[in-house]
Amino acid sequence: MNILNTQIYRIIVPKFLRKKIVDKVLRASVLEYYAKLSEPLSDEVEKVLDYLRNRPVVMFPDYFQDEYVEDSVEVHDDKELGLRYVLLDGKRLYFKKRWSKKRIRKAFNELIKEQDSRCPHCYEDESFKVESGDVLVDIGAAEGNFALNVVEKASRIILFESNKEWLGPLNATFGPWKDKVVIVNKFVGDVTDAKCTRLDDYFGADEKLSFLKIDVEGAESDLLNGCKRILQQKNPLKVAICTYHKPEDEQKFTRRLTEYGFETSHSDGFVLLFTDRKIKAPFLRRGLIRAIRH
Repeated sequence: MNILNTQIYRIIVPKFLRKKIVDKVLRASVLEYYAKLSEPLSDEVEKVLDYLRNRPVVMFPDYFQDEYVEDSVEVHDDKELGLRYVLLDGKRLYFKKRWSKKRIRKAFNELIKEQDSRCPHCYEDESFKVESGDVLVDIGAAEGNFALNVVEKASRIILFESNKEWLGPLNATFGPWKDKVVIVNKFVGDVTDAKCTRLDDYFGADEKLSFLKIDVEGAESDLLNGCKRILQQKNPLKVAICTYHKPEDEQKFTRRLTEYGFETSHSDGFVLLFTDRKIKAPFLRRGLIRAIRH
């Protein structure tokens, strides 16, 4: 049994020490695995390995993230609402009420890092983005930073977020645009009940959606099963779907979306999901697929 995966280990070893152990063990495993491969490595993989030789294990092993410093994030207090916020391109992005300024700084720093064009978690690129007049469906909205970035371009935005703690912050963030933003407190999957909905059930057959952003912490496959009608329709559609939560997701989702008539590409770079206690070779995963049907 791998002691790093046991409940006892997680109880008796402090979190900061677990991170140091994971850093040492996982880094050595990744470097050893790729050193033993007989075939030449791509420039992308070589770049990751170079980073890991010189830096701690992180989710996005690339030097671009060194440009981001969380201490430089300015957190503001909205005393009327009792919430804290950070300005994102001049617009207020609110956070959970119980979060400290320190936690907000860290979270916001990660959010803007994720949407850096060099990051494998960036949903858009130069030729794949939310356009003026689009209907955006943001599934797994959390803070709502992606939708907030495009709120003035989109004609309508539907946010799905299952965590009730985000409802207050989301309503505060999108208050100025409440005429075109709908917030839905439900999971999105392959069933429809009190807590979950299929996209095929939530949206009518005549609804024209433009852009699906999907980040649901490993439940992406169930979500796709629940929106077959939407994916089979012939109208133009863009889908940005995360593929790093499970090792097989990139290939599985690529096949499925291709069968529905989408052209697919993956984001550049790799994610190293060190929080996955079952992670194994080849370790590196693509961050997301961008799929488009014209």
